[in-house]
Amino acid sequence: MKTLVKTVSALAILTALLPSATLPLYAEEGDWLVRLRTIKVSPDASATTNIGGSAAIDDATTIELDFTYFITNNIAAELILASTKHHPDAVSTALGDVNLGAVRVLPPTLTLQYHFSPEAKFSPYIGAGLNYTTFFDVEANGKVATDISYSDSFGIALQAGFDFKVSDDWFLNLDVKKIWINTDLKINGGAVTADVDINPTVFGIGIGKKF
Repeated sequence: MKTLVKTVSALAILTALLPSATLPLYAEEGDWLVRLRTIKVSPDASATTNIGGSAAIDDATTIELDFTYFITNNIAAELILASTKHHPDAVSTALGDVNLGAVRVLPPTLTLQYHFSPEAKFSPYIGAGLNYTTFFDVEANGKVATDISYSDSFGIALQAGFDFKVSDDWFLNLDVKKIWINTDLKINGGAVTADVDINPTVFGIGIGKKF
């Protein structure tokens, strides 16, 4: 969350320093932007369990595809699509530290964005929206945890970033999101239960094209 606040503050300062001259709109009402990003997903995990302890979830890096549609010259909607594989652990429990195997996470996220300077070469934006997360390809470690299930999650998402125009249709992109994800975890048919907050920060860098 602190990273997102710092990013928004930096974008506000940069926007204030931009020239105020009116230029032709780079992106405007009816335009589509498609971006391909490399993202790093860094969970800020915590848990409440029936055997004490908490949760730890490793970072993951993957490719993200997103689609942005400009509703007006300044307001746009963005849908992101990506999947990451993580290796969660239950830590400091009554059973000690327990590796839970692996799981894939699919968190499609829809945000509504405000683009401050759609007429500028440097175009910052902020956004807020909703996230839906589902869990699949669950791999239990086969030792302490032989059967694991995760409930789906709905949560909010906050976003800040900018596009930097390099040609009439192509641009570079830097983006950071904070996503709130919560799941009810059941191990070995419910013998162990946990209420897990994953709450990742997602850092992205990539390229995009206007259509």
